[in-house]
Amino acid sequence: MVRTVPAVSRALDIMELFLRGETLSAGEITDRTGLPRTTVHELVTTLAGRSYLTVLHEQPTRYRLGMRLFQLGNVFAEQLDLAHEALLAAREVAARCAETVHVAVLEEDEVVYIAKVDSTHSVRMVSAVGRRLPAHCTGVGKMLLSGLGEEALDARYPPGVEQPGMTPNSITSPAALRAALARIREEDLAYDECESNDAVNCVAAPVRDQHGAMVAAMSISVPILRWDEQRRRAWTSLVREGARALSERLGHRPAPADLEEP
Repeated sequence: MVRTVPAVSRALDIMELFLRGETLSAGEITDRTGLPRTTVHELVTTLAGRSYLTVLHEQPTRYRLGMRLFQLGNVFAEQLDLAHEALLAAREVAARCAETVHVAVLEEDEVVYIAKVDSTHSVRMVSAVGRRLPAHCTGVGKMLLSGLGEEALDARYPPGVEQPGMTPNSITSPAALRAALARIREEDLAYDECESNDAVNCVAAPVRDQHGAMVAAMSISVPILRWDEQRRRAWTSLVREGARALSERLGHRPAPADLEEP
């Protein structure tokens, strides 16, 4: 068993108090951590001395995160490999559902699959990393399109111009597509109900980077013979968790409300 260093753990506990973007005084840090006041003073002084925390000029008794963390974060972001991180996250989700998990990015009006983990069932969908599909016909694609502004959306899908479908269930009407995207923005979740494959349903959730921008989408794809209401709810919850975990790998900071979830 690896031995942890208590002083380092306490310093990290203090740093993580600032994840909400707050400024804190030494007294507030003491109250929230339950550490002795002297210990907090020593740790905060050390962290400030190394620029991991900084004192507010207008409120010299309060602290915020320092420049050193910004520098470290930039180095971390530069070293990130989206495809690699996506595959790791997809494996974790697939291990829990035994279904096919994809992660895709948007290129113009198509999605490109950058990670895939196959279902362990004998009946599975045929797809591959690098494959392209029309974005408006897929769950990941509609999820990604929902993050575009009106101008970018109009450039890809001009109003009044019908789009080709992949199945009878594909959305081909520009008006219907925009209505679907409005619902997806509200729910932060997208479904493909036999729209890209007439025997497969899927549910997709957004993946965001450190700036909060949607850079990818993750989906769980399931043959309709294994799709029912109970499983739909379970897979919806799971893909949200998986996409959130991948977002955190990419440096996305959850909203304060998310931090309060058990």
